[in-house]
Amino acid sequence: MSLYSASKAEEDFPFLLDQALKEGEVKIKRKDGRIFVIKPEPVSDSPLNVDGIHVNLNQDEIIQFIHEARPTK
Repeated sequence: MSLYSASKAEEDFPFLLDQALKEGEVKIKRKDGRIFVIKPEPVSDSPLNVDGIHVNLNQDEIIQFIHEARPTK
């Protein structure tokens, strides 16, 4: 975590955002001594967002597998 002056923050705000991404957070200190923290908001992906797999099956083959997997009455 790094501490920057308010003037540095004004000069190069995109740099501070990149540093916050890299380090987790950055602090900015004003002339009056107050300190502010900038940190990135966590990215939340859906647990259902998974990569697909390629099995080279056509629609008829998939339907056939479904019918075979279902119990018969």
